[in-house]
Amino acid sequence: MEDRRGEWVVLQVSGEMDLVTSPAVRQHVHDAVAEGRHWLVLDLSEVRFCDSSGVGVLIAARRLMRSCSGRLRLILPPQDAAHGSHVHRVLAALGVRRLFDVYPDLGAATELDGDDEDAVDPLSA
Repeated sequence: MEDRRGEWVVLQVSGEMDLVTSPAVRQHVHDAVAEGRHWLVLDLSEVRFCDSSGVGVLIAARRLMRSCSGRLRLILPPQDAAHGSHVHRVLAALGVRRLFDVYPDLGAATELDGDDEDAVDPLSA
């Protein structure tokens, strides 16, 4: 579930982010910060379902990373994939998609000189 790419900790999440699985994701985020790792990529490209508890973990991770002057980047499932459209719809419906810097893939998300301004808006046409 965890990988390192230079300064970045990459947490790869797959399957479902729900009431049962979200606490484990939250714990991995906290563990990374406790180890002094403040640049975090949450790779959600293989997540097929996300409920409000999963969204809560994302928002809490964002808050935690901001509190320690860290950086959080997301990789979402491809929007045209059957499971990807669900994750995008949930984030958009709850109005939280705009809170996150989203990148198309791991290479783009872990570029050291990349600025969050370069994030891709997957909801744009």
